[in-house]
Amino acid sequence: MKQFLISASILSANFCYLGEEINNVLSAGSRMIHFDVMDNHYVPNLSLSPMILSSIRKNNIHVPIDVHLMVSPVTDSLILSFAKAGATYITIHPETTNHLDKILRLIKSSGCYVGVALNPSTTLDFLKYIINEIDLILVMAVNPGFGGQKFLPGTLKKIKEISKFIKQYNKNILIAVDGGINLDNISKIVHMGADIAIIGSSIFNSKNYSQTIKDFTEVNIID
Repeated sequence: MKQFLISASILSANFCYLGEEINNVLSAGSRMIHFDVMDNHYVPNLSLSPMILSSIRKNNIHVPIDVHLMVSPVTDSLILSFAKAGATYITIHPETTNHLDKILRLIKSSGCYVGVALNPSTTLDFLKYIINEIDLILVMAVNPGFGGQKFLPGTLKKIKEISKFIKQYNKNILIAVDGGINLDNISKIVHMGADIAIIGSSIFNSKNYSQTIKDFTEVNIID
C-alpha cells in the first residue's frame, strides 16, 4: 500500500474560526496545511497574507505549511516575508518571475523548502534545468484561482510523467496534487505517484472531518 499525506487547504475553512478550524483538521488526521496566496492579478481572487501565516504559527501550529504563491510578479520581499512568517515550503509558478533560478535560490537561502507549481497547460521541459533546486512539484489539476472546478483527467498522465522524471534523476522530490480531488479519483492520483493530496472543500464542507480524512486515507491504493 502506497503511503501519502493529506494537506488541508485552509482556503475552504471558516475564517471566523480559522485557528479552531486548523486545530480540528489536524486533530482529524491532516498532516500538513496548504496556504493559498492570491493577488487578484495572476488569478482573479485575493487571499491570505504573511500576517495571517504569522498568526497561525503564534497559535502553536507546528506542522509543515506549504505557501502556494499565485501572484505575479513574485518579489524578493514577498518571499522573505513569508519565510519570516513561518512557511515550511514556498511554492511558486515559474511564469511569475523572469529570474526563476534566482528566486528558487532565495527561497532555499531563506530557510524554506522550494516548490514549483505547474498549471494544467505548463509543460515539463524546464524541470531538468532546475531539478537540483527543488524539493516539491505541485501539479495543478484545475486552473488556479477558480473554485468549484472538476479534476482534469489529463493530470493523471502528468503525475506519472513527473514521477518517472524524478526517478530518472534519482531525486528526493515530493509530488503534490491540488484541485478537484475526491474519493472517486484519489486512488488513481496516488497510484500515479502523488505523495501529497491537497484537499479543501471535501474536508471543510463535510460534517465530520475525522471521518472524511479517514475515508480518503483508507482508500485501497496498490503501489
